[in-house]
Amino acid sequence: MTTTKRLTTSAMIASIADPGQRTTPAPFGHALARLAEQRPEIVGLSADLAKYTDMHVFRDAHPGRFFQMGMAEQAMLGAAAGLAEAGLVPFASTYSVFATRRAYDFLCLDIAEPRLNVNVVGALPGLTTGYGPSHQATEDLAILRGCPNLTIVDPCDAVDIEQAVPALAATSGPTYLRLLRGAVPRILDEYDYRFELGKAAELRTGRDVVLISTGLMTMRALQAAARLEADRIDAAVLHVPTIKPLDTEAILRAARPDRLVVTLENHSVIGGLAESVAATLAYAGAGTRIVPIGLPDEFLAAGALPTLHDRYGLSTGAVITTIRAELARS
Repeated sequence: MTTTKRLTTSAMIASIADPGQRTTPAPFGHALARLAEQRPEIVGLSADLAKYTDMHVFRDAHPGRFFQMGMAEQAMLGAAAGLAEAGLVPFASTYSVFATRRAYDFLCLDIAEPRLNVNVVGALPGLTTGYGPSHQATEDLAILRGCPNLTIVDPCDAVDIEQAVPALAATSGPTYLRLLRGAVPRILDEYDYRFELGKAAELRTGRDVVLISTGLMTMRALQAAARLEADRIDAAVLHVPTIKPLDTEAILRAARPDRLVVTLENHSVIGGLAESVAATLAYAGAGTRIVPIGLPDEFLAAGALPTLHDRYGLSTGAVITTIRAELARS
């Protein structure tokens, strides 16, 4: 008789890494601490969540340049704006739900309107926690894409994060980073990949289907493409780490009419990558059909994270099932 491992409460905040997958601990915190050794103007802020946004690594390495703001996200972003006005380069970290839903006005008017170099770091984006709607930032991209002057990055793995941190610090205006924290998978170094702000990267070529993905869903896209080879399905993968500004030229090249176009994102299908790709194609007069893989337009359940990824279609198995069904329709 086979037994199924019982998922415990810890599975609600489990790493997105698969068993046995290579990971890097706290890549954001370590990347920021390394960068701060070279750039004395770098400072870090936390809204009482340093341990849960990996900011504790920076705090321990540079205690005199770390500011604990308490559970006051609006005050934290206002303070970050003041630090930037004084010539410093702040990285302000909290959960994505608090940075977007709770402190949007401060991000918009204190930071984005004057184009200040404030880097907002949002942990638990999309469905990366099982603690329910109060913690699941399933609509943060939809909220922030309409904010002028704001650069938005959704990294795939530890490699993306490590390379994005110095790029964001070097950007003159405000940025928002969707943070993967804890033990983060490390996969893009197998694809001769380099993060370049505002640019998408073709990680695989393929004739039958192109998977246009962002964030952790690029990992799932690569896994799905590898497993689809057994069915003689040739899948390309285009990784889109920068949501804004969007690499529209790469998307237009990838979304050819002779292959199925599938978007994958750890975000609601409303207002994220899928609609960005659809708008890009529509504005260019391209009539290609798009299959969106993302979270439904609803508040999600609480529960064990692996179970929720299966339920809402983000697991590799669910992605493969969707692609096979859509190819059968074509």
